[in-house]
Amino acid sequence: MKRTIAVFTGSRAEYGLLYWLLKELKGCRAVTLQLIVSGMHLSKEFGDTWRHIEADGFSIDSKVEMLLSSDTPVGTAKSVGLGTIGLADSLQNLNPDILVILGDRFEALAAAQAAMILGIPIAHLHGGEITEGAYDDTIRHAITKMSSLHFVAAEPYRKRVIQMGEAPSTVFNVGALGLEHVLRTPRLSLDELARELSFPLLKPFFMVTYHPVTLLDEDPRQSMGEILAALNHFPEHQAILTYPNADNGGRALIPMLNEYARNNPERVVAIQSMGSKRYLSALAESAAVIGNSSSGIIEAPSFGVPTVNIGTRQQGRLAANSVLHCAPQAQSITACISQALSAEHISLSAKKSNPYGQGRTARQIAQVLKRADLFKPKAFFNLEHAY
Repeated sequence: MKRTIAVFTGSRAEYGLLYWLLKELKGCRAVTLQLIVSGMHLSKEFGDTWRHIEADGFSIDSKVEMLLSSDTPVGTAKSVGLGTIGLADSLQNLNPDILVILGDRFEALAAAQAAMILGIPIAHLHGGEITEGAYDDTIRHAITKMSSLHFVAAEPYRKRVIQMGEAPSTVFNVGALGLEHVLRTPRLSLDELARELSFPLLKPFFMVTYHPVTLLDEDPRQSMGEILAALNHFPEHQAILTYPNADNGGRALIPMLNEYARNNPERVVAIQSMGSKRYLSALAESAAVIGNSSSGIIEAPSFGVPTVNIGTRQQGRLAANSVLHCAPQAQSITACISQALSAEHISLSAKKSNPYGQGRTARQIAQVLKRADLFKPKAFFNLEHAY
């Protein structure tokens, strides 16, 4: 009997991580794949990225509008409420055997709430991690407690999920799903990438992505201004600036990116949405990844690319030696970029040491999803049972 597996995606970055798992599930004869698309994917402001999903050959079974244009915490909270309402209807209609949710964003919280109350088992990816600078941290742990299956990216995260009361038999250390791209995704050449971006890549370039810090005292506009000021110290490098996520304060950064690109047309391009193939191709060819995206922590080390991680958003996450950390001030960022470009650090990064594994993750997850017993009542696992 076929198992119906629904996968939720609410942002371009999350979809990029899920891509190869979706491929595995779509190609499995024992699975009926359902795809629920929401959040930033349905926003013209953020690139209507649902079109990229369809262009990749996936059928979208449900589109759930939830994203308000407000750029405030209240607007985000209301978006979660709208998402929960819409996803409740969607999940009732689709009636999957299990719902797959990746990560820690507010869109994912809406999906988890609806599924949990409807009694649909949840498989959660990337639980157990720590990102102290964002409320995503709390959302991630909340989704863990709503979920029945857990696929984590490293052994410390497996132990942390068990520490939260999840039975060890339900927690699988499979590595980071995004590293599948290192092994399986064909990449564009530098010339092809330049044509795709309509921007001549004539110099070494940086990949720059900065998302608002939603929990600690780090003003996103001020931090973005400091990043752009630091980039001015490296005129011999071009820069690809990508739009932020739809977090509190994110929209206020977009005009800053566009203005900086307009003022530096030969050196800088601002991109609304890169898409997985273009983003990974650019990451692999870049001189450094700069900002506070998780891709700089998780994916970049496997490409041998140095990372300059700015501020507190990723604080607490495991990081390779190729990742350098700095404060969100121009002087600190400039010094860190200079270190990342040093021969010593380039040599260190080239070793491609990564605590999140080396890929081959999607098939492991798919096999468990196909076979797991989803109908056992979930009980709290006390740690003393382990000893």
